[in-house]
Amino acid sequence: MTGLFLLSIAYLLLAAHAVRGGDGGLAVFLIGSAGLAFSRERWAGNIAGILLGCGSLLWLDKGSALINLRINAGADWIRLALIMGAVFALTIFSAAYCFSPAGRERFKRGREQGWFKASIFLLTAILLEITRSKVPFPILLADRFFPGWGRAEIFLLALYATWLGGRMLSPEGAKTMRPRIWALFSLVFFGQLALGLAGIEQCLMSGKLHLPVPALIAAGPVFRGSGFFMPILFTVSVLLVGPAWCSHLCYIGAWDDLCSRIGNLKPSNNFNSRLIWMRLALLTLVLVAAWGMRAAGVSAVIAVWSAALFGMLGIMIMLWFSRRMGMMVHCTAFCPMGIVSNLLGRISPWRMKISADCCKCMKCSRTCRYNALRPADIESGSPGISCTLCGDCVSSCASASIGYRLPFMAPEMSRKIFLVLVISLHALFLGVARI
Repeated sequence: MTGLFLLSIAYLLLAAHAVRGGDGGLAVFLIGSAGLAFSRERWAGNIAGILLGCGSLLWLDKGSALINLRINAGADWIRLALIMGAVFALTIFSAAYCFSPAGRERFKRGREQGWFKASIFLLTAILLEITRSKVPFPILLADRFFPGWGRAEIFLLALYATWLGGRMLSPEGAKTMRPRIWALFSLVFFGQLALGLAGIEQCLMSGKLHLPVPALIAAGPVFRGSGFFMPILFTVSVLLVGPAWCSHLCYIGAWDDLCSRIGNLKPSNNFNSRLIWMRLALLTLVLVAAWGMRAAGVSAVIAVWSAALFGMLGIMIMLWFSRRMGMMVHCTAFCPMGIVSNLLGRISPWRMKISADCCKCMKCSRTCRYNALRPADIESGSPGISCTLCGDCVSSCASASIGYRLPFMAPEMSRKIFLVLVISLHALFLGVARI
């Protein structure tokens, strides 16, 4: 209990420093992290050790600055040095305690998931903090409604992501949770759009509305000649997690997923695989149309209506073909950004591989809604170009013959790293899900 008491005091001192600096959100983050230490979870102990280690560096920096200030002013500095030295020692000791034998005994619950969950918490918090600090306007809703409290929202999103990591660690859990959190993201995204249009301006991002049609990620900048935020975000995301953008992060893809699951229909064997490549023709057509409208001086109103009609056509495909065939026809045969994700994903190191132990039972094929596991694909040991790394096939394979692969990494570790990245990105997108 002594170690936990000192750890709590160290957290509270840092929280008090945040309050003194006017950052209530950071104080909530630190107090919330202190509360996690009472859970006895190993990941909470890892978080405490890292955060307090960073906190000790903060005290070292602040202490040095204050001591130098006193020395330059000719004032007494020894007592201040003793106080700051004691605070630094308390904080660094508390950080070390978390990784000591006594700390490992204290935080012994869920040891096998300790660094997995801690990595999700830290990466989510870091990504949100970078986004919050780099964007020139308040990007988080907490900062919009309660200026200065954004880090409180960061703590909640990081905590949510960590909980989600525990639920998705098993392949069965991931198969259950992925469509749910994907639908949640889409609901939050379009819900904030609806609230923004209803007059709550804080729910909108920049005040300039953009149609939520995936094709406009590429076509919008071509027509406007500016506004490359979404293409950059899309490209970075695909480089990080490959084509998983299409199965975890796309705000429209969740609709296609829902339509394909209505009635518990199974993917059809009659789907023409050549339709997968038709998306290249559609991508070319969309880009040429956007460039042509810009060159011809077409008004923004006409361009918006053209994009809206394209988006409505995509929804009709979901409602008719995806629902009837039990597979994601919109994403695999219509969405132009889908093929960009599939091809750009080849640059990413992530792969889904089928080992030589595969018994060719075809259960994975009956699970895949992207038509990426045809007999020829299974025979070759690698899913087809339309694979989005959704992972549904992993839970269907009783022999564990299919799974994520990262160079020089075992399959189990590869999957954990993938989950850390994709769950953290999901939480990031959830936090900034506005138009």
